[in-house]
Amino acid sequence: QVQLVESGGGLVQAGGSLRLSCTVSGGSFSRFAMGWFRQAPGKEREFVATITGGGSFRSYADSVKGRFTISRDNAKDTVNLEMNSLKPEDTAVYFCAQSTTMTPTTASSRYIYWGQGTQVTVTV
Repeated sequence: QVQLVESGGGLVQAGGSLRLSCTVSGGSFSRFAMGWFRQAPGKEREFVATITGGGSFRSYADSVKGRFTISRDNAKDTVNLEMNSLKPEDTAVYFCAQSTTMTPTTASSRYIYWGQGTQVTVTV
């Protein structure tokens, strides 16, 4: 059974930084694209970033482009999300997810395994 466990969330002031990590166990990590999504209170879950299985291609939501960086370490079965210049509107529960394919996608329906989420709160 594939399991994803996120860590690194917390409380930060606007303009600050956080690094989220997601460790995957029980599967062939490097074969599949990984993604980060987030869900704010009262809102739909939204795409944040995705990375190919090999890590050569990344894609971001317009709202985080230039501030967030997704990366992966296939030797450690981890995917990270470096978040800089955080804004109050970045406040959400952040989820990592594993896709069904190696190519990246923004569609949450293409991700089969999900972590439990980690809270990120950005204060003014």
